[in-house]
Amino acid sequence: MSNTDSSEELRQVIARLEREVADLRASRRRLAEAAVSERRAMERELHDGVQQHLVALAVDLQRLAGLIDGDRSAAQAEVAEMRTNAGAALDEAARLATRIYPPIADGRGLVAVLRSAASEAGVAAVVEVPGSADYAPEVTAALYWTWLDAINGAPPGSDAAIRMLPAAEGLAFEVTVGWRVPDGRVETLRDRIEALDGRLDIDDRHDGGTRLQASLPLPR
Repeated sequence: MSNTDSSEELRQVIARLEREVADLRASRRRLAEAAVSERRAMERELHDGVQQHLVALAVDLQRLAGLIDGDRSAAQAEVAEMRTNAGAALDEAARLATRIYPPIADGRGLVAVLRSAASEAGVAAVVEVPGSADYAPEVTAALYWTWLDAINGAPPGSDAAIRMLPAAEGLAFEVTVGWRVPDGRVETLRDRIEALDGRLDIDDRHDGGTRLQASLPLPR
């Protein structure tokens, strides 16, 4: 091999490495921006949801204090309203908690959690994941968030499915949805998988749906 050929090959390697570094920086920036956006969204939901329920509960407590010694039936009605507000606040807090980390540790298991997420999104889902699936936390989280991001904003009554795929090494799974996943969300999906040294392939189907195939190495 001539010096000219060696120099050209070296330039190509350097150019490829520079592209990979640029892609990595862009991916990290998108992940950071997505995290900030998610925190802001959760802040708005806390203010508009949980906080408003708690404010209503405080108002109810004030009214109850004025009724408890005088109007028993009105006091009982006030207590019932307080229970409703407290229950709504708890439900909203629990829903927001699932945005922080997948609720796998609550004893329901991965399959139940995936089905619950689909039900909350209004999606008719097929979940073909082993009931005894026990993966590392970061792998479980990646699978859960991929599913959640894919079905987020689904048209009412849509269909979706998640299936495990055969893999010689690591973990592979496929998510299919009956609608087109927005480009911005596709980037988030890919960044999340690639952050764990995985790979995500996304295909738009002829019927207007989207197929996502992910593969992840398992921690040693």
